[in-house]
Amino acid sequence: MKTIEQLRQLASRRTFLGQSAFGLGALAATSLFDPRVLAGSSDAKSTQWPGILKTTHHPAKVKRVIYLYMAGGASHLETFDHKPKLAEMHGKPMPESITKGQPIAQLQGAKLNCFGPQHAFKKCGKSGQEISTIFPKLADVADDLCIIRSLKTEAINHDPAHTFMNTGTLISGRPSMGSWLWYGLGSESDNLPGFVVLTSTGASGQQQPIAQRQWHSGFLPSQLQGVHFRSKGDPVLYVGNPQGVTSDRQRDVIDSAEQLNRMFDKNVSDPEIATRISQYEMAFRMQSSVPNLMDLRDETKETFELYGAKGGDGTFASNCLLARRLAQRGVRFIQLYHRDWDHHGGVKHGIEVVGREVDQPMTALIKDLKRTGLWKDTLVIWGSEFGRTPMAQGDGRDHHMKAFSMWMAGGGIKAGTTYGETDEFGYNAVKDVVTVHDMHATMLHLLGIDHEKLTFRFQGRDFRLTDISGNVIKGILS
Repeated sequence: MKTIEQLRQLASRRTFLGQSAFGLGALAATSLFDPRVLAGSSDAKSTQWPGILKTTHHPAKVKRVIYLYMAGGASHLETFDHKPKLAEMHGKPMPESITKGQPIAQLQGAKLNCFGPQHAFKKCGKSGQEISTIFPKLADVADDLCIIRSLKTEAINHDPAHTFMNTGTLISGRPSMGSWLWYGLGSESDNLPGFVVLTSTGASGQQQPIAQRQWHSGFLPSQLQGVHFRSKGDPVLYVGNPQGVTSDRQRDVIDSAEQLNRMFDKNVSDPEIATRISQYEMAFRMQSSVPNLMDLRDETKETFELYGAKGGDGTFASNCLLARRLAQRGVRFIQLYHRDWDHHGGVKHGIEVVGREVDQPMTALIKDLKRTGLWKDTLVIWGSEFGRTPMAQGDGRDHHMKAFSMWMAGGGIKAGTTYGETDEFGYNAVKDVVTVHDMHATMLHLLGIDHEKLTFRFQGRDFRLTDISGNVIKGILS
């Protein structure tokens, strides 16, 4: 029996309440996190989070996702949604029947005139996919793409739209899609996180805000939040040992900290202690795996030329090359943010510049995945948090939530197809409308997951990435 003083030293009031009122729940959560931790197994540190699904709900078409996230709202009207009628109406008033009573961001009270597409479109590949001329290299792989023209979202401003696209809800603090995948399937790598984020900024230096909560684990175990790798300089701060500290000495420190944490965990039964133990171990393993990942000396000159990358310079091109290397090493979800798409003004020149920045690298990524044998079991997604208005905002476009485009490619996707339509102005998605929940459901489906069955009980409710809706987009599946 411990004395009152000993209990006070071992546990806070909150922990005591957790032991008494919710002790079984904490125990169950810890067991869910990693049963070997509770069993006291000496190999609890030998593997990563194993995934809650012992087997997938149905045969998976892909093993991993690379999500090319164009932060700021890429205009569908200058990228993948050709609108000749809008071009004819350039400078004329938008029909009031379309815009009356509709949500508008910064154009409230302004005269709403049509703003025609600022770049031409071209039919590409044998499939005749219509792609903007700002993407001349992407035209080479048009027959690999499934272009979805009929997305809509529920948020008209950047931060909530980012939150909705990443977590399936407008409420901040919920788990991101990468964390859900890691939770469900685990990672194929013992030495790297299951969810890695890379960021880059375009030539304009436009810092469209993105936040860590977009790749946070929310109420899932905190081990499962995305790890932001810096694409310039040291990818992870303090990943190297201090001067004079050897790997063996570091191993001793990790083992000692683990023993102390396990002793404490026996008294307080806190699942986050298991998380902390796992994070220490992962940090130790990353000390060797991350430098190897970032060492590009084994890449050929032809590969660098393919991507237009130098490596280690923080560009989108370098990040695309790193995405392929991360995929090879078993990372489950790889998300690349490129910030330079918020064109309230100067959309013609601005989107041409940023289009040039991403065109060659994203095309190279597709070609490289093919030649390295990763293509058949990788899903690549390209898209933004929303689109842009067909109405002019000076010489730019405002935020738009009623219609926008994205493309998917890779394993399980019907290549060389265009899915869905918007009206003749590109204002409303009108045929085969796709919601963010539908996109998430389809992504999970390709990974072998039934989106209605991957749940986590929190505050008395079973939560899931797709909330209470979402349908698999069967028309885009091969």
